[in-house]
Amino acid sequence: MSTNPSYDNHRIKHAVMVITVSSFFILLLLGTMYFFSKDNLIFGIVLLVLPIPILYLYVFFANPRIGFYSVLVANYFAIGLSRYIPAPLGLSLDGLLVLTWLAVIFSQFNKKIIWKNAGRDFTYFVIVWYAMTFLQLFNPEAVSREAWFYVMRGQGLYVFLTVPLVYLIFNKPKDLDILIQTCAWFTLIAVAKGIGQKYMGVDKWEQTWLNVPGNRSTHILFGQLRVFSIFSDAGTFGSSMGYFGVMFIVLGIHEIKSFFYKYFYFFIGFGSIFAMLISGTRSAIAVPLVGFVVYTILTKKIKIIITVGSIIFLVFFILKYTNIGQGNYDIRRMRSAFGEENASLDVRTQNRKIFADYLKNRPFGGGVGSSGNWGLRFSPGTVLAETATDGFYIQIWAEQGIVGLTFYLIMIFYFALKSTFLIFFRLKKPEYIYKAIPFTCGMYGLMVSSYSASSLGQLPNIIIVFTSMALISLMPEWEKEEEEKEKLLKENEQISIEKQN
Repeated sequence: MSTNPSYDNHRIKHAVMVITVSSFFILLLLGTMYFFSKDNLIFGIVLLVLPIPILYLYVFFANPRIGFYSVLVANYFAIGLSRYIPAPLGLSLDGLLVLTWLAVIFSQFNKKIIWKNAGRDFTYFVIVWYAMTFLQLFNPEAVSREAWFYVMRGQGLYVFLTVPLVYLIFNKPKDLDILIQTCAWFTLIAVAKGIGQKYMGVDKWEQTWLNVPGNRSTHILFGQLRVFSIFSDAGTFGSSMGYFGVMFIVLGIHEIKSFFYKYFYFFIGFGSIFAMLISGTRSAIAVPLVGFVVYTILTKKIKIIITVGSIIFLVFFILKYTNIGQGNYDIRRMRSAFGEENASLDVRTQNRKIFADYLKNRPFGGGVGSSGNWGLRFSPGTVLAETATDGFYIQIWAEQGIVGLTFYLIMIFYFALKSTFLIFFRLKKPEYIYKAIPFTCGMYGLMVSSYSASSLGQLPNIIIVFTSMALISLMPEWEKEEEEKEKLLKENEQISIEKQN
C-alpha cells in the first residue's frame, strides 16, 4: 500500500482523466452510430471528426509553440486556400495569433512564463506602431470605420501580436532552424504551384478568381498571365519570391555541414528567382538586386564582393543597356522596370503630387483603409480611394499621414540597422552570422521594393520578416549562453582531472 499522498493523488487524477476521456469517446461513437443508422450522414461525420479539433486544441493550449507553428502555416496558405473554400480564411491567422496568446497566458499555471523576455526595444516599437494604427479608428478624416478593421491587421496588428510571441515562446536557436526549414518547404510548394500556373494553366477555382474584373485587369496583361501561385496576388508572389531567392541562395553559399541542404537551398533559391520573373512584378527585381548588394557588404570578403558584385552588375547591364532575351515576355516585362520612358512612372509621379496636395494639412492622413482596393470598396469617390498608391509607403503616407509614415520608416530602419550592427560588430559564430545575413539582406530588398509595391504589407512577408528580425536580435544572448556552458564544462572537466590526480 502506498504511503505517498502525492503519488496517490496523481494516480487518482490519472484514473479520472482516463475514465472521462474514454466515456467521451464512447459517447461520440454511440452518437455516430445512431446518426448513421438514421441516415443522417452529416451529423454522423461531424461527430466522427470532432475528436480531431478537440485534440488539436488540447495540444495547442498545453504547448503554445504549436500555436506559433500553426501561425506559420496559416501565414503561407490561408489566402490561397480562400480561392477554394468560400470562407474568410484570412481571419484564421488572426484567430491563431489570439489563441496562441491565450495559450501562453493559461500555460503559466503549469509553467512559469518569463514575461520580461518580451520587454525589448523591438517590442516597444511595435506596441507604439499598433497604438498609432489603432488610434486611426478615431481619425475624423476617415470615411469608413469598417475598412479600418480589414487594413489595420496587415499594417499593425500582425506585427504587434507576433514580435512579443517570438521573445516569449519561439526564442531558441532551434526555432530559427525551424523557421528556415518551414520557409524552405513552403516556398518550394509556392514555386511549384507558380510554375504549374505558368505552363499548365490555372484550375477552375483560380479561373473563377481571375474572372473578377479587378483581378483580370491586373493579372492578364497583353494576353499573358502574371503568376500568383498560392499568394493573394502576383505582386506579393513576386516580391516574396525575390526575398526567398536571396535568402536561400545566401544560405546555400554558406552551408558547409550538409551537401544535401546546400544544394536544396540553391534549388529553392534559384527556383524562387525564376518564380519572381514569371510573376511579371517589375518592382520585385529590386529585392534580389538590393539584397545581393547588401550581402556583398555584410560578408566583408573580397572574393564574394568581386564575384557577386560582378554578377549583379552584369544582370543590371543586360536588363538596362541591351536587348538580350527581348523575345521572352517575362524578361521583356522585367526589363521595362529600367526604362527611362515609362508611362506608368509618369502616372505614379502625378498620383504622388495629388497625395502631397491632399495631405498638406492632414499630418495623420485620411484614415486606415481609405486608399487602394479597400478605399474603393468602402469609401468610393474620395480622393484617396480614386488615386492609386502603388506602394506600401505611399499607402501608409495616405492613410496615416507624414506622422505615421515617419514612425514606420524609423521602426523598420531600426530593425534592419540593428541586425546589420549585430552582424558587423557583435556576432562571432559563423553559424549565426550566416543565418542572420540572408534574412537581413532580404529585408533590405523588401524595404526598397515597398516604395512601389506592397512588399512589407502582405502575407507571408509580414510574419516572416519581423519574426526573423526578432530572432536575430537574440543571437548575442545565444552566443553568451553557449560560451557560459562551454566555460562551465571546462571547469567541471578541470575539477574532475584534479580529483583524479
